[in-house]
Amino acid sequence: MTWTIRAVPNLSDNYAWLLRDEATGTVALCDPGEAEANLAALRDMPEPGRLDWILLTHHHADHIDGVPGVVKATGAKVLGAAADAHRLPRLDISVTPGDSIPLGSGAIEVLDSPGHTIGHVALHIPAAKAVLCGDTLFSLGCGRLLEGTPADMFRALRLLDALPGDTLVCCGHEYTESNARFAVTVEPDNAALKARAEEVRRLRKEGKATVPTTLDTERATNPFLRAQNVDQLAERRKAKDVFKG
Repeated sequence: MTWTIRAVPNLSDNYAWLLRDEATGTVALCDPGEAEANLAALRDMPEPGRLDWILLTHHHADHIDGVPGVVKATGAKVLGAAADAHRLPRLDISVTPGDSIPLGSGAIEVLDSPGHTIGHVALHIPAAKAVLCGDTLFSLGCGRLLEGTPADMFRALRLLDALPGDTLVCCGHEYTESNARFAVTVEPDNAALKARAEEVRRLRKEGKATVPTTLDTERATNPFLRAQNVDQLAERRKAKDVFKG
């Protein structure tokens, strides 16, 4: 099965993710923070304007504010976490961790990923070799602990780390360059990290996205995914919160 995956820049540094199952033509959009940028991307698809599903990872405005406009224009159905339904746009399908929901010729596996927020989910699509991880895992980083605990985030990262190494990490923001500046202070002798940081600088200088990345890349370079225990993760997250580099 072949899927196409496209990062759609939203707002100042967000990404929505546009996925199309080539076998069925099914189109899904993850975390639209605004309407027009995503509607423009849909007009550039093989079936212009088609959108079957909007997939939501968590309730923050920069991930959901585009939902009403996109739904109005496309009639797409909305999927999100049942635990967050009171903070999300109206859901057509409410999911809980462990659910498997058909999507085109594949399926969405719903993973529990609190930490950044309570109720945050990551959406793994094995057929697309991709995980839509919102603000849980970033390239070279992880989300701020706005509602959850270090233990919540550690468990969420372990769930993501269990996915196949070639899984595409489709995260919610273009934070990689700033994350790299912190990461090299944590692991200054990590050769893979140094190479990734240089690649990121080049990509951003060229105006290109640094994501998606892969889980194998993050396993080799991301100091948060590489944290050995909750205490180490907490220490690194606390240091990143005040990092000025």
